[in-house]
Amino acid sequence: MSETKPTATEKFFRIAIAVKGLDGALQVVGALILAFVPAATVSGFSHAVITRDLLGDPSGTLARHLESATENFLHGDTKTFAVAYLLAHGVIKLGLVWALARKIVRAYPVAALILAAFVVYEIFRAVHTHSLALPFFAALDVVIIVLVLREYRQLKRSRGA
Repeated sequence: MSETKPTATEKFFRIAIAVKGLDGALQVVGALILAFVPAATVSGFSHAVITRDLLGDPSGTLARHLESATENFLHGDTKTFAVAYLLAHGVIKLGLVWALARKIVRAYPVAALILAAFVVYEIFRAVHTHSLALPFFAALDVVIIVLVLREYRQLKRSRGA
């Protein structure tokens, strides 16, 4: 029995879920690190970045944004949110990647719905926190959703479902 050659879409899908799996693993590790990093370390790192002009002018927009983000992180509920978000997002991504890599057909629509929920929440949270990173992550999740749905349709078509 000869095996069919993977399409360009399937190759891109495989690369995307591998990247998503790596991203999920890094998020879990990041959550665990953030959970145990003392506030003084975060503050010291932020101060070092600003005072060494790594973001340009220490009184510039990027430096002020980092200073504000650090302050919110240290004194608000942002640290708890970041740890919970990274941990949940990472674990869910790893589970979805595992299911998609094994071509478990029922996992595809579930993955699309879960990722869509993350997109909505990322946008909602970005609007309220003025985060620069969350819209970027939302856009990446939208690309993954498109790839998941394309692969799902192709998989269903090839299986005659």
